[in-house]
Amino acid sequence: MKQVFSKYFRDKDIQQLIGKQLRIGVIVSSVMVFIGGVIYLIRHGHEQPSYGDFTGVREGLADLPGIWQGVLENKGMNIIQLGIVLLIATPIIRIAFSVIAFLLEKDYLYVGITLLVLGIIVFSMMGGLAG
Repeated sequence: MKQVFSKYFRDKDIQQLIGKQLRIGVIVSSVMVFIGGVIYLIRHGHEQPSYGDFTGVREGLADLPGIWQGVLENKGMNIIQLGIVLLIATPIIRIAFSVIAFLLEKDYLYVGITLLVLGIIVFSMMGGLAG
């Protein structure tokens, strides 16, 4: 398997791909947050905040289907939230790319360690064990 990929990918190529993925993820999420902020300010910039009332998280911002539905409806706060989710997902995708890179190098100890780290992150995000 390594011979098949070694024709096309070298270790340096994979590291550059991972670096490019990190840069693109941060840039795209920053642009999304900026665009969402502009949309939000255009629609709600004139409103006076009520600091005496705590409303909590608005409906549709706590889960991905709700965020995506708001993005499709062009809601600024949902676009901001999707940009933040993308920013959080960027290093997690980097860890997944690292697993592939370690597999190509046949470095199974680091594959195991990286999968353990990825599993802990996914479990903590999906497990619902908030403190």
